[in-house]
Amino acid sequence: MTIQWYPGHMAKAKRQMIEKMKQIDVVIELADSRIPVSSRNPLVQEIAGEKPRLLILNKIDMADRRATYQWQSYFHERGLAVHLVNSRTGQGASSIPEVVHRLTRERRKKLEEKGFRAHADRALILGIPNVGKSTLINRLAGKKIAKIGDRPGVTTAQQWIKVGKTMELLDTPGILWPKFDSPEIGLRLAATGAIKETLMDYQEVAVFLLKIMLRHYRDQLAARYDLDTLPELSGDPEDHEKIVRLFDEIGKNRGCLMSGGRIDYDRTAETIVRDYRSLKLGGLTLEWPSIEHSSGSM
Repeated sequence: MTIQWYPGHMAKAKRQMIEKMKQIDVVIELADSRIPVSSRNPLVQEIAGEKPRLLILNKIDMADRRATYQWQSYFHERGLAVHLVNSRTGQGASSIPEVVHRLTRERRKKLEEKGFRAHADRALILGIPNVGKSTLINRLAGKKIAKIGDRPGVTTAQQWIKVGKTMELLDTPGILWPKFDSPEIGLRLAATGAIKETLMDYQEVAVFLLKIMLRHYRDQLAARYDLDTLPELSGDPEDHEKIVRLFDEIGKNRGCLMSGGRIDYDRTAETIVRDYRSLKLGGLTLEWPSIEHSSGSM
């Protein structure tokens, strides 16, 4: 299955962002800490141009802390300003205006040299659907301004939002891009909730998650589903049968059964995906810094 989702409002949102760039001092890009590369829209470079950029890795409570710090170092080494945030609790949010202010130092200096007084920092905040953008904006504004939802596509229009006296944010709808580079990107986005559920195959996403957990999070997997033994994946065709047997055991242990005691694979798959999203499996990262990302978008 190839996962794609690029409705018309996303194309319109992209055009509107580009039109607003003359008013923008800093571009804030919000990414999901669990998938720091796959949740970064490659269209951001086209939209931002030469404007200063701040990458915020959100939902750090849902990711593997070790992997998050590796990603932070990875992006820092490539010259990108990175900030870690948990928009739900507010961790790291209060210092965002200060970080943005540092990125606008050159702009203010040039204005002051010409005898002008610099206005409040104007930042465009963007990110993929369901990355926590509205939650972060409400946290920064200190009140409920942006609509919040646990599904993609809640924000559908642009709006300016004041953050104290030092910063103004232009909120924008979450946008994806027309074609993902690989099926894995679509699966990561689907697993974390950036793709509408009507467009995803729960079984395929659940298999994807199980393979990652078998490689990196075996203890969490065994503990959650009361598994005494776990298979070792070898990359051979036999892996398919191993996953099927694992599905059977998880379905049985979680009571996902149909008449006659048969395993309900749809319910089992949905259980695995929802357990992942609700942190019942712990904070799990779905991709890590490696040589394969060395040419990724910045």
